[in-house]
Amino acid sequence: MRLVRARVTNFKSIDDSGWVTFEQETCLVGKNESGKTAFLQALEKISPVEASAGDFDVLDYPRKHYVQYRQVHSKTPAVVVRAEFELTPEELKEIESEFATGLLTSRKVTYSKDYANKLSLDMQMDEAPMVKSLIEKAGLPADTAGIASTAKTIDDLQAALEGIPDAPPSVNALSESVRDRFKTTLSTQVEKKLESLRPRFVYFDEYSTMQGRISVQDMRQRQGKGEGSLTNSDRTFLALLSLVGAKLQDLENEKNYERVKAELEAASINITDEVFRFWSQNKQLEVEFDLSPANPADSPPLNAGTILHVRIKNNRHRVSVPFDQRSRGFVWFFSFLVYFSQIEDKGYNLLLLLDEPGLSLHAKAQNDFLRFIDERLGSRHQVIYSTHSPFMVNPAHFERVRTVQDLDEKGTVLSDNVLRNDRDTVFPLQAALGYELAQTLFLGPNCLLVDGPSDLIYLPFLSEAARVKGSIQLDSRWVIVPTGGADKVATFVSLLGANKLNVAVLMDVGRGSRQRIENLQTIGLLSTSNIVPISEATMTKEADIEDIFDPQFYVDLVNATYAKDLPTPIALAALPLSSPRITKRIEELFKSAGIAAGEFSHYRPALHLLAQQANLLAAIDDATIGRASKLFERVNALLVEQPRAAAASA
Repeated sequence: MRLVRARVTNFKSIDDSGWVTFEQETCLVGKNESGKTAFLQALEKISPVEASAGDFDVLDYPRKHYVQYRQVHSKTPAVVVRAEFELTPEELKEIESEFATGLLTSRKVTYSKDYANKLSLDMQMDEAPMVKSLIEKAGLPADTAGIASTAKTIDDLQAALEGIPDAPPSVNALSESVRDRFKTTLSTQVEKKLESLRPRFVYFDEYSTMQGRISVQDMRQRQGKGEGSLTNSDRTFLALLSLVGAKLQDLENEKNYERVKAELEAASINITDEVFRFWSQNKQLEVEFDLSPANPADSPPLNAGTILHVRIKNNRHRVSVPFDQRSRGFVWFFSFLVYFSQIEDKGYNLLLLLDEPGLSLHAKAQNDFLRFIDERLGSRHQVIYSTHSPFMVNPAHFERVRTVQDLDEKGTVLSDNVLRNDRDTVFPLQAALGYELAQTLFLGPNCLLVDGPSDLIYLPFLSEAARVKGSIQLDSRWVIVPTGGADKVATFVSLLGANKLNVAVLMDVGRGSRQRIENLQTIGLLSTSNIVPISEATMTKEADIEDIFDPQFYVDLVNATYAKDLPTPIALAALPLSSPRITKRIEELFKSAGIAAGEFSHYRPALHLLAQQANLLAAIDDATIGRASKLFERVNALLVEQPRAAAASA
């Protein structure tokens, strides 16, 4: 079963999150206190792997409406979370082999849970195929089979069988079989089967990391009081014990301690080795364990009984420190793998809810954790994680991003439309894209300077459209670098040219910037042929990358992007004729008509195209492909092969 979408209502800061769709890996991006944690915590309670995390508390109802709700809670408890799952073809086949083909008329099922903590299931089921299967397997005589076949439900079948006069033995046998098999209803049996297939949700946050000192006696006492008395940190340590088949009482028995210590260290070595597969930071770390009597001068509960010390040793400096006091990034990574490995060993179908994973990780280590999600977690389990760090957003997969905003009068709202969010919310996305650009500036021997970030989207899109049509693409060896305008080209050329990189300029250079660029040509940093005006492909006086597209296609793109700002869609014929550049004409219309406060963003239509690229590729006409391929052929001719060493030194 895979989670398709979910909706949270009336929970903490959330009045109504709206329906949120999920990918195999989904990233929730939002500011601090925007409601990311509340959404994940509510979602977990649909199917928690820890039973103690399963119940809603009525006090979590939004406080602004709590007094009114309290009066109706006992009679009509509010639904908090709804989650729609989809069965895999293999799971559907498994259900049909146990019951009957066609029993479920949809692969999608929806679970919901309310403040009374009642879990409800909505599924589309038809009992007729089950009735038909039972009749066919019973081998009834033709006349009685005809009577029984009028039944559409199990109850109808039982009534029909009991109403057959002078029933033959086969009818009596089927009647008895149905009575025995369906002492519990068919829907209840199917629900039980679906329950076994439903993913278990694993919630992990910063508070789940292991502690450096653990009072064995105190943890045993709290464990005896039930799961609710244990903290997330406790559960992580108990998961480590479970991995080696040990119990807390083994740590208090001197005869068992050396064995348990050896097993713990062996397990920690295996987990550390897995951490280091994805950890590019300090690899000189190892986890050690030791026992000592409690120090009466310490604060409770560490002042009595036996204390287990978990320490991190740095082999580079040959010192050790308490586990939770140093190397917080490593501590988080190690703790998560301990907890996750123990649960994964149980064979559950898991869905991971990671709340601000790797918050204490260095930026490079956060990138390592993204790789860990892709290669280790996402390949086996569905993952939903929250962040406000740009280094935890994969700029190659913005389709995985869902933004989280706390809006006045609306509460927390989630959306897959990154275009309609405030600047603070989408800042991690912008920063992730900017960081990706910065990372590539000096990595490619061939740099193609373009006007702005829109070109970074349009050029790969047009190249893919050309590939589909069998035309010339933009060579993948080009590193596309947005400059922010022709007036900044000279600065970028100087910067890149000084690093002995091949630089080409793909834009129409205006008169104001031409003198500075000619100076670069004079000193040999830029060849005249390396300036490629887009107007060469459009055969107009001047052009932007948007002019490669058919004008009507681009106007349709703008209409879709600004649908909520436009009283009526823009008509191509209504655009002023003041410029050959379609963006300039649209800018003039927005300003004169006061559309979107008179401001037209070139980037918003590009983002809309990026989000809908699978659907829009087919809408690209041959004339657009022709203009794009003409441009790509001209640019590709400027590629320069450089020695590997030179490229690396750049």
